[in-house]
Amino acid sequence: MIMAMYHPMAANTVVNGLHATSFRPLIKSSQPTFRSPSIALYANASSFKINNSLGSKGLMDYDEDGGPPRWFSPLQCGRRSTSSPLLLFLPGIDGNGLGLTLHHEKLGQIFDIWCLHVPVADRTPLADLVVLVQNTVRDEQDQSAKRPIYLVGESLGASLALLVAAQNPDIDFVLILANPATNLSKCLVQSVLPLSNMIHNQLNAGFPNWMSSIPETVMWKLKMIQEMHTYLSSHLHDVKAQTMILTSGRDMLPTSITEGERLSSMLPNTQTHSFIGNDDPLFADHKFDLVAAIKCAGCYRRGASADYVADFLPPSPSELESACEPFRWMDVAVDPVMLSTVSGKVVQGLAGIPSEGPVLLVSNHMILGLDLVPILSRFWIKENIKLRTIAHPLFFEKTKDGKIQDHPLFDVVRMTGGVPVSANNLYRLFSLKSHVLLYPGGAREALHRKGEEHKLIWPDEPEFVRMAARFGAKIVPFGSVGEDDVLQLLLDCDDQMKIPPLKALIEELTKETARLRSNAEGEIGKQFLYCPVALPKLPGRFYFLFGEPISTEGRKDVLTNKDKARQVYLEVKRETEKCIEYLKDKREKDPYRNLLVRLAYQSYHGFDSPVPTFEV
Repeated sequence: MIMAMYHPMAANTVVNGLHATSFRPLIKSSQPTFRSPSIALYANASSFKINNSLGSKGLMDYDEDGGPPRWFSPLQCGRRSTSSPLLLFLPGIDGNGLGLTLHHEKLGQIFDIWCLHVPVADRTPLADLVVLVQNTVRDEQDQSAKRPIYLVGESLGASLALLVAAQNPDIDFVLILANPATNLSKCLVQSVLPLSNMIHNQLNAGFPNWMSSIPETVMWKLKMIQEMHTYLSSHLHDVKAQTMILTSGRDMLPTSITEGERLSSMLPNTQTHSFIGNDDPLFADHKFDLVAAIKCAGCYRRGASADYVADFLPPSPSELESACEPFRWMDVAVDPVMLSTVSGKVVQGLAGIPSEGPVLLVSNHMILGLDLVPILSRFWIKENIKLRTIAHPLFFEKTKDGKIQDHPLFDVVRMTGGVPVSANNLYRLFSLKSHVLLYPGGAREALHRKGEEHKLIWPDEPEFVRMAARFGAKIVPFGSVGEDDVLQLLLDCDDQMKIPPLKALIEELTKETARLRSNAEGEIGKQFLYCPVALPKLPGRFYFLFGEPISTEGRKDVLTNKDKARQVYLEVKRETEKCIEYLKDKREKDPYRNLLVRLAYQSYHGFDSPVPTFEV
């Protein structure tokens, strides 16, 4: 179905519906590595051997063979590149790894993939499975100590991944767990037993032996899950690995989302993503894209720590569309108007944006960053400009107590190559000749107070000008207008700080996250994290005007003279304010500023028809 396998004795072997291209050598262990007072130890790993008599058997023959658990690769060649991290796929209760069939080709472009296959009739004890996985990861660590090892598992496989991580806290794991079966009660095992016996009797009537063993296999796996639950209930705190938990809203076990939240609260470095409209098994759902989920979570890295510049994987059009899907309502509700400046003249569209980088786009921030998705989607999808955002660390790091939950906006920023704000990251993006989006007002501007709509709350120091001049970058100031046509701010930070419970919450949230410019003077230093209380309005319209690019090429005086740098900084600030004032004035002349008027226009001309705006 996929590709042919090359192995001396097993050419064209089909494993789990995938043509296996190679088998991974199994590492023997002379010492027990699975430590649990409640589970017997199985130190002898010599039973894990490659069955060289497979020939060209199909899936049924392979499972009927009853061979031991083994690793196989579903790819035409083993490693994609010398820097690709290892990904070990641990199958669910089925044991066959069919969850890879929808994802292995895309995963294979960025990982070195191996899948664990456990035949239906196999009765390898849990301790021996742990030895098998542990020996494999230890061998990989000896060869590539600086690269992380990804353990990807669903249900039973997710629990196995947690158990291995708990046993090996010194190894740099990244765990990706789909609907982990970490809280399966004994009552479920007891309730399944009578049904299992009934199915077993029916299958004995005329089905192959390997199929008649399925009920016994299910019971074996359920008991194995119970063993893992017993162990993890007292050792979950030993898991230090970076973890991403994926839950589906249509899981066969209704507790999956709750269990995901429980694990997230107990594991120190975890983020949880719920896919409410997806089925279980999640990996077998055609609507689910594992690679896209990894990109959205910013979970891909090749080294010991995250490098959001070097490890960035540009999204495909479908991945980007999927990430922006929760914000499609904005296309209709606020129908963004994008204008730019060409040779001093304002024009429709983004023709005034330089196509060659490095380019730095600088603007004011709307409340809650409402301007981010319209800008990023327009640049990436329609203009094919890979705009990278300099964002608050909150977009990339889990807060200590997990009180600030992940948001689809975070996914869009990470998917489009956003990086945490730092001089080093800006330097590296400029060195790659990137288009970079920067909001000097940062969190203070995105969480502004009443009466501060469209107000620039920028620092006094020209933080970005010298860096731009060092690379000769073009600075494009632009203004964003329209938040006051969408929301009416009722309780801002000042109001909430007067209410003791809300004040305590604000102080706690602010303490949990990295504070930027905490020593800065003026309003920019008052960066409290809070949730604005606002009243929605009948939506108006968003307007964006990109000003004339300001060139810094050849401006060595900006690098050496603070006054010159400040002059350029003030010029950028003035141009941004001019763009804002232009839009505030012109929108009053837009006959289609109101949502109802736009809907009436589209009902007559077609809902795919662009809605006009004011004359420029």
